[in-house]
Amino acid sequence: MITSVVLNAAVTSAPLSLEPALAAVRSIDCGAVVSFSGVVRNHDGGKDVQELEYSAHPVAQQTMEEVAAEIAARHSGVRLWAGHRIGLLGIGDMALVVSAAAAHRNEAFTACSELVDTIKERVPIWKVQFFKDGSVEWAGAES
Repeated sequence: MITSVVLNAAVTSAPLSLEPALAAVRSIDCGAVVSFSGVVRNHDGGKDVQELEYSAHPVAQQTMEEVAAEIAARHSGVRLWAGHRIGLLGIGDMALVVSAAAAHRNEAFTACSELVDTIKERVPIWKVQFFKDGSVEWAGAES
């Protein structure tokens, strides 16, 4: 069994970019590199979004690390990178970036998808959406 590695698992207020995530997971023994970018869009539920604000529970960083380690343990030879942004984000900003590399595409796609889904399910991060009509909506607070 080839050892997997988590290269980054962070909850951060710093802007996220796909390029460092992809560069970090690349390796000469990995023939597949895949990624996911969750980008703030300008609409939701038929309303125009102005901006979003993400907040995190104090255990969010620890949970992010645990989730990434669990996914790495499930897949042989994957290299993982994950970051979730907190704070005020504008339209087009990246809120979640995940990349995975593995020897073959199926393992890379599967690990990346599982990591994204598990972060969204388990890491206690909430968002409030500010709409152009002045209304506000919380998402994820029911977790």
